[in-house]
Amino acid sequence: MPPRTRKFIGAAAMIAFVVVYALAAMTLAQTRPVQDANGGVQAVIYAILGMGWVLPMLPLIKWMEGGRRA
Repeated sequence: MPPRTRKFIGAAAMIAFVVVYALAAMTLAQTRPVQDANGGVQAVIYAILGMGWVLPMLPLIKWMEGGRRA
């Protein structure tokens, strides 16, 4: 598969994943246990939810960059 096509498919998949992940993270952030927690716990939860999309995207990014010849 040409790199340009691979990057286009990967970018479309990333956008779709981030939109779904953002909606899920907002829903989780508004749950009662998170809202009732103290400020420090909330900060940790928000940091985890904010950066949680990175790990699932790493295989996709590696796939998008694969296939290049040096």
